Parts: sequence; structure tokens; C-alpha cells
Amino acid sequence: MTSFLSNIEGDIISEMAVMRKRFSSVCSPSWTEDDSASLYDSVPVSAADPPSEQEHPYAALLCCHRVQDSLLSSNSSFTGYRGILNWIIILLVLTHAHLFLENFIQHGFLIDVKKVLEHLIEDNCNWPSVNLILASNIFAITALLLERSQEKGILSPTNGHRLHLTNLGMLLLFPAAVIVHEHTISTGGALFSLWFYTALGMKLYSYQETNRWYRQAHLTDAERDKNVSVAQKSPNEQLTFKDLYYFLFAPTLCYQRDFPCTPKVCINKLLHRLLEMVIVIQIMVGIVQQWIEPIFQRSENSFTSMGITMRMEHLVGLVVPTHFLWLLFFFLSHSYLNFCAELLRFGDRHFYGDWWNATTLITFWKNWNIPFQKWCHRHVYARLVEKNVPPSRAELLVFLMSAALFEYMIALPLHSCRLWIFLMMLFELLAAVFLANYFQGNYGNGLLWLCLLLGPLLAVITYFHDHYIRFHPSSSSPLTSDHGLPSAVFLQPH
Repeated sequence: MTSFLSNIEGDIISEMAVMRKRFSSVCSPSWTEDDSASLYDSVPVSAADPPSEQEHPYAALLCCHRVQDSLLSSNSSFTGYRGILNWIIILLVLTHAHLFLENFIQHGFLIDVKKVLEHLIEDNCNWPSVNLILASNIFAITALLLERSQEKGILSPTNGHRLHLTNLGMLLLFPAAVIVHEHTISTGGALFSLWFYTALGMKLYSYQETNRWYRQAHLTDAERDKNVSVAQKSPNEQLTFKDLYYFLFAPTLCYQRDFPCTPKVCINKLLHRLLEMVIVIQIMVGIVQQWIEPIFQRSENSFTSMGITMRMEHLVGLVVPTHFLWLLFFFLSHSYLNFCAELLRFGDRHFYGDWWNATTLITFWKNWNIPFQKWCHRHVYARLVEKNVPPSRAELLVFLMSAALFEYMIALPLHSCRLWIFLMMLFELLAAVFLANYFQGNYGNGLLWLCLLLGPLLAVITYFHDHYIRFHPSSSSPLTSDHGLPSAVFLQPH
């Protein structure tokens, strides 16, 4: 009897050991997420199937916990936020619909495109900005003639380079002198002309620099073959008006011979881009006249003479419309560049990267304007590194040049150089350097959007605000204004 009971006790102990082994294998930390997907599928539905020795029939139900992070925690790798994004979009639409209705009830309907068209005519059909742009052909043709003279051996490389720099210097000084001394030119015409001349100067610098590299390459080939002169080996057929003006109209700042081209022009894409530009411009005019102008008209003083409380109130009110205006301007640039590329069958259409996903400001600066960054890297950064400048210092010099150029292109047409844009970009640089280790991933992207909302864009809008106040000192109510913002601020004669 004792031996029988001892045998039963041994069987029970061995069975419990087997069960503990099974359960421990089920609840081990190595239980993966895929196992949880079959949690309900593993429940036995029939008692006719006897459990096997390796797995308990309810083993999948005995352990329902494992080591894992909350979805919204920083350690989680969860990225499915599409539902939250949809919620934010709907909330933004409803919020700004309320602001639009409030603005419409308070000020009425202020959008009037005819006022913009009326103020495009400068000084009784005498358009200084148009004449200024037409005069730019002189500098382009001069660059072409200098290149032809160097190819034929009439000019030495040193003299040709000096004449090119002189031509570029005149190109930069000429529009600045006209904008400062010609009082009949409108602000919009001055802005467009200065931006046009800046892009033209960068294109012509790349044109002469790249052709000089081509000549150096052919010179090396001529040195290898003593019987062939440099003029014979140089492909002079590339230096034509057609080649030059194709480059000037192409959506790029960097010159090369034989640009990549698409097989044909797609008319549907052209019309699509053209329609996009028309719609976006209308929306931008509406935002400026209906949203930004009433905020300007509530001001009686410039930002420099405002109190800190009033200044902060105006800046907070201008953050959202200014940011929307910048996003629309980016989309307008996207449509315009693709329109030009499609019309000219220009193949390289990598005009920007995914800057909206950037986790640092440096990544944003490298991706939001690819043609400009490509020009800076090719003709400024690479040349500085060749002259034994450290790469970090070369990047700093390129950034300072970009900030100064941005300040110049906004401040000169508005006749108001206060260095606010330059200083705001320097502040962003300091934030990018000292906060990079603390704001990474999603936090870095959040810091990027915060800088876009409160950075140089607000400095730009303060320039336009003070320009508006300078020419409309008595406008204190939007209902008594006779001009919309595009006509008064962007197109008002100095």
C-alpha cells in the first residue's frame, strides 16, 4: 500500500514538472508579437483531440503579458500616426474656417484682383522693372562673347576671367542702382527684378566657371597630343545663343553641356502645372488681402516703435497666415519649375528633397532648395575646400553667404535694411548646433517646424509690415482702405 501511494505521488510530481516546463516555455520572454496574433486562434474547439505531450491545450491563454512599450512613448518604434494626422487636418480646417468667417463678418469681402492688375502698370505704362529685365540680355550676351573670345585664343584665360568678374559685378550693381534711384518702380517689380538678376548672376558665374573647366580639360588633352592645338580640340559649336538661352531659361543654376532631356513635351502636364500656378496665386492674393492686410491696418507704428506687448500680439496674429503664404509659395515654385522643365524637356527635376521629414535644420537647408544648394556646393564650397579651407569653416561661409543674400533680396527692394533676417538665420544656426544632441528624431522635426513658424519668415513679414505703414500711415481701419495689400505693399511705387 505504501509503495502504491509512493508511485502515485511520483507520477503526480513528474506530471507537474512537465506542466511547469510547458508553461515556462509559453511564458518565456522570447514570446514574440507574432505569437500574440494567434492568441484566439489557438483555443481548442473540440475535446476529441487529445493534448500532445509538447503543448498544453490552453497554453496560449495562460500567458498574456510581455515586455513592450506604450505606443506614444519615445522608446516605441510605432509610426502609424495617419489617424492623428487626419484629425489634425480636420481640426485645422474647422479652426481656420471659423477665423475666415470671423474675418469676413468683421471686415467684409476684401479680395479684389483688379487692384493688383491696376497697380502692375508703372508710371503710365512705362514699366521700369520690365525695362530692367530686358536690359539683362546685355550681360548674358557679353558673357557669351567673352567665352567665344577665349575659345578662339583672342583673350588669355586671366584676362577673360577678369572681364567675366567685371561683367558680373556690373550685373549686381546695375539693378541695385536702378531700384534705389528709380522712384517709379513698384515694390513688386523691384522684388522680381532683383530676384531675376540674382539668379542670372549665379547662372552666368556657373557658365563661365564650367566653360573654364572644359577648356582646362581640353588643354590637358592638347598637351598629350602636341600636334593638335587647343582651338582645334575645343568644341566651339557649344558656345551658341541657343545653348546659352536654353540654360538661362532652364530650371537650374548649374551649367553643363548637353543637359539630360525627356523624349517629348507632355501637354497635359503643362496645362496641369499652369492651372496649379493660377489657383495658387489666387489663394495667395486672397490670404494677403483678406487676412494679412487687416492686421497691418490695425497698426499705427512700425515694429521698431511698438511696445513689446503690441509687437508680440501682431507677431502671433501673423504667424499662421505667413506660414501658409510660405507653403503656398513653395508649391508655386514647385509648379513653376516643373512647368519650365516640361516645356524645355529638362530631365533633372530633383528640385527639393523631403525637407518636411528633416530632423535637423541642417538637413532642411540641404533639401528645401536643391538647385541653390547644388550651386553653392559646386562653385563655393568645393572651391573653398580646394584652397585648403576646413570643410566646417567652408560650410559656415556658405551659410553666411546664403543669409546675407536672403537679407539683400528682401531688404533692398523695401528700402529697409535692419539685418533682422540675417540675425534670425544666425539664431537658427546656433539652435541647430547646440540643440542637435537634445532634439533628435520626432523632437528634432518638431523643433524644425517651430523654427519655420517663428524664424526668418516672421522677420520677412515685419519688413513688409513697416513698408506698408510707411506708405499708409493714416490707415487704421481696414474698412476705410482703398487698396489691397498686394497693390499697396508689394506694388506700391516708392
